[in-house]
Amino acid sequence: MARLQCISPVDGSIYVERTFAEGDEIQAALEIASLAKKAWRAIPLIERKALCSRAVDIFVAQTDAISKELTWQMGRPISQTPGEVKGFEERARYLIDICDIALADFQPQEKAGFNRFIRREALGVVFVIAPWNYPYLTAVNAVLPALLAGNTVILKHSAQTPLCAERLVQAFTEAGLPAGIFQYLHLEHASAERLIQSQEVDFIAFTGSVAGGQVVQRMAASRFVGVGLELGGKDPAYVRHDADLDAAIATLTDGAFFNSGQSCCGIERIYVADSLFQPFVEGMVNEVKDYQLGRPDDSETTLGPMVKIGAADFVRGQIEQSIAAGARALIDPSYFLCDQTGTPYLGPQVLVDVNHGMRVMHEESFGPVVGIMSVSDDAEAIKLMNDSDFGLTASVFTQDEDTAITIGGQLETGTFFMNRCDYLDPALAWTGMKNSGRGCSLSVLGFEQLTRPKSYHLKRAEP
Repeated sequence: MARLQCISPVDGSIYVERTFAEGDEIQAALEIASLAKKAWRAIPLIERKALCSRAVDIFVAQTDAISKELTWQMGRPISQTPGEVKGFEERARYLIDICDIALADFQPQEKAGFNRFIRREALGVVFVIAPWNYPYLTAVNAVLPALLAGNTVILKHSAQTPLCAERLVQAFTEAGLPAGIFQYLHLEHASAERLIQSQEVDFIAFTGSVAGGQVVQRMAASRFVGVGLELGGKDPAYVRHDADLDAAIATLTDGAFFNSGQSCCGIERIYVADSLFQPFVEGMVNEVKDYQLGRPDDSETTLGPMVKIGAADFVRGQIEQSIAAGARALIDPSYFLCDQTGTPYLGPQVLVDVNHGMRVMHEESFGPVVGIMSVSDDAEAIKLMNDSDFGLTASVFTQDEDTAITIGGQLETGTFFMNRCDYLDPALAWTGMKNSGRGCSLSVLGFEQLTRPKSYHLKRAEP
């Protein structure tokens, strides 16, 4: 039988081995999920909420073990991985709190002689495909609202983070979730594609690359089944002439390099007003030099390895191509003692004298590199920020809120920030434009794609 191997970026060792699920096991999971869905959606919402709350309690109580596992599976520093559990808890508890509102009947304007309302019903079986870079924060976006709405869930996690799927299902099982409601499967790509095409699956929630999203959409195209796609980004930031310079430098440095830049909504390109360009660049370089690149299991490390050697070499290639085309690299690779290929450990890099003809300014990097350009005014910044195949988030740093809102209205993006970046507020819809995907998660709106509306039109008997 085929085996899953999680190769840890910490030291290249095999950290986890599992057997991939195959035919009979996959079919059994589908059948039990299908059988369980009617009973689960019949359970009152108050009971589903209580069960989900207990599962969150159980999960959070294991923060130390979960954090260590996460560090070894994908390479984020051990000083930072507990933050993902905290973020998971924030989102999960918020979704539990708002589900009464999100799932409440909608009452149109009263009409004499009639009782009319729209009720949101569970779809059935939801197949969640989650990535490795924020494995719990991405999974919770679909898993929690799907379960709260009365769906059953099958979770496939990345082969890089298989323990994350196991931890989540374990927490819900310990909380008392009935069999078949929430399951995980370790799947090869071909098996995942077959599951997408299975008649038992009623919705697919995918978070990952554009290429992966295209495959999911093609596989689902032969069926009338919903698909939610949370894909990549090439997220821009604009530092206006009136920005708080120190705050912009600190916020954008963190937004570009946290998690070694491996975030779909991380900052990958920055446009700075001419008057602030030089001090901004100097300030960011100084901030970047404060990072401690090293083994992520060391508590002093603030920048760990990228997830794989190939991912690091891809970013190295972008940097080399940009330099060959005239860009200047402001961080000497030897400063972080990591200028060689063949390792996932990659020092952060800041590039200037860049343009949109360079790969690093239009192709998703998903690594610790950022390009910075100067702009003369808002119009130039808006034009450059929109010059992308992606539209996930965009940030403007300014002290003029009205102007920020005006700029935000002209940007092709799913989320617009002022004076912050790289954050998902569970009260706000998480969505994207262009190649950043389609659909919506989080907020009360996130429940809509995981339910279907049913209209009730009741004519009362004449007295």
